Amino acid sequence: MHRLRVGKLEVYLLHDGEFWLDGGAMFGVVPKALWGRLTTPDAENRIRLCLRPMLVRSGKRWVLVETGLDRKPGEKFRRIYGLGDASPVLDQLSRLGLDPRDIDLVVNTHLHFDHAGLNTRWEGGKLLPTFPRARYLVQRRELEDARSPHERNRASYLPENVEPLLDSGHFELLEGEAEILPGVRLIPLPGHTLGQQGVVLECEGERLIYTADLIPTLLHAPLPYIMAYDLHPLTTLETRKRYYPVWLQENCLLVTPHDPQHPLGRLQVGEKGYHAVPVIPDRF
Repeated sequence: MHRLRVGKLEVYLLHDGEFWLDGGAMFGVVPKALWGRLTTPDAENRIRLCLRPMLVRSGKRWVLVETGLDRKPGEKFRRIYGLGDASPVLDQLSRLGLDPRDIDLVVNTHLHFDHAGLNTRWEGGKLLPTFPRARYLVQRRELEDARSPHERNRASYLPENVEPLLDSGHFELLEGEAEILPGVRLIPLPGHTLGQQGVVLECEGERLIYTADLIPTLLHAPLPYIMAYDLHPLTTLETRKRYYPVWLQENCLLVTPHDPQHPLGRLQVGEKGYHAVPVIPDRF
C-alpha cells in the first residue's frame, strides 16, 4: 500500500494483486518493436499488470474507487489471467482498521471484471454486496451496457458483479459529472467504454486524477498508445486530447489502475508528445 494527502483528503493506493493480459491487445496499433522496449512479455506474449483500487477519506466518510479483481469464476478463469486465489483488498482495509461495513461509497469507474470483481462475494451460499452499507456509484450508460453485452464485450461484463446489486438496490446511477463529497468529483471518461468515469480529487490547490482505463498504465500515456480492448478508440483519443492539456497545466497527480510498478505519475510533454513520469508516494 501507498499513502499520500491531497490537501485535507487522505488517499491510500491499494493493490489487489497481479494479472496478465496479451501485450499486443494492451497496446493496440503500437507494434511490439516499440512496446517491447517498455515492458517484457512472457512466453505467451502476456504482460504483467495489477489492479490498484484507491481509498479516500473525506471528513468522516470513506470512498473506495474500484473493488478488485474477480476471482469468483473459478480455477480455470484464474489460471487464464494468472490470478492468485485470494483478494488482498480486504486484508489491506483491515490493516487500516476498516471493515467492509465502514465503506460509505464505492465508485465503479466501469463494470469490467478486472475493476468491479469484488462488488459481490459469496456468503452463506449467496452472492451478496461486499460493502453492504455503501452506495455503488456508476454511470447509467455503463450499467445499461453491462446488462446488454454483445460479442465484443461479453467476456468483460460478468452478471455476478452487477445483478445482485440491482436486486439489493445498492446501485446509484449517475448521468455525467457529479460531486459526491467535498473535494471528490466524478467525470465521464468515455472511450474504453462509453460509460466509463474517472475520479478527481481537489483540495487546497492540489489535484489528483484516477484515470480509470483512459490511461491503464503510465506507459500508455502517449496519445496513440490506446488498447485494442477499448470499444471506442477514437473516443479515447478525443477524451485524452480534451483532458491532457488541463491535467498538464494543473500539474495533476495521476493514478492509473493497472501499472504494476508505478502507482503514481504526472504528465509531461516533449518533442514526441505526451508521456508520463513516475512519482514515488510513501509506502507503509
